[in-house]
Amino acid sequence: MSQNSVVEVKQSALPAWLRAMRPKQWVKNILVFAAPVAAGALFDPRVLVNSLWAFVAFSLISASIYLINDVRDVDADRLHPKKRFRPIAAGELGKGPATALAAVTMAASLGIGFWVAPMLGVTLAIYWVLQVGYSMFLKHQPIIDLAMVSSGFLLRAIAGGVASGIELSQWFLLVACFGSLYMVAGKRYSEMKELGSEAGTRASLERYSLSYLRFVWAISCSIVIMSYSLWTFEHRENEPWGVPWTTISIVPFTLALLRYAMDIDAGNAGEPEDVVLNDRVLQALAVLWMIPLGIGIFVH
Repeated sequence: MSQNSVVEVKQSALPAWLRAMRPKQWVKNILVFAAPVAAGALFDPRVLVNSLWAFVAFSLISASIYLINDVRDVDADRLHPKKRFRPIAAGELGKGPATALAAVTMAASLGIGFWVAPMLGVTLAIYWVLQVGYSMFLKHQPIIDLAMVSSGFLLRAIAGGVASGIELSQWFLLVACFGSLYMVAGKRYSEMKELGSEAGTRASLERYSLSYLRFVWAISCSIVIMSYSLWTFEHRENEPWGVPWTTISIVPFTLALLRYAMDIDAGNAGEPEDVVLNDRVLQALAVLWMIPLGIGIFVH
């Protein structure tokens, strides 16, 4: 059986309308838990419930954007070696039903958001407007398109804080901002390496070079490491048993970023969620990072 056939078999396990919402990519929405974790408030019942609602709301609003993007990019997706198997590009889901589903998921998301916290609803609305603007015309603007896509990751991180009224520190925002840019520039870099000579057929890639994208994700990674390190230094005074647990977490955090950089450089990070779900070394480093970070934040 060919690799393409395997992809089709895997995708057929779920109905077309659900696959078009890209549930596998909802793993990105775990970022809504970042602010509650950083504040040491995740296990407060109110914060945890609000964070779970924020996760659901962002999964729905992102599904709306995925549907809109796939309706607009259907012709280009049919030329892509992997994206041609998406339900709309493959003809399994019509443009009309997909557009209606996008409207329903958007309305449901905003309803949940404004019900949980007005600022969460505002954050979701901003995300939707920016991403629709990206899909309509901003994807054709170099640099701006990187900012628009990275804003999606940043707004996810912000959403977890505003859902429960958690104050976001300057270091948290810097890590979230440049971490988002690192992910997006790496995604574009991997897409260019994967497509090779066909990269010019994608509006989001045609004006970039591999060397430029490498510069962007390299400098973003450096800023993330520096900002995270400065954040950990602010949490040394209350760490248990006199051990600088959050500072120790810098080591696995940095190694995880370097491991992800290997995936980017190899051209394997075109779909970040695939890297997170399939790279066992990266997963192990994430666990080694979360252990000292968790002790430093939650143990008193």
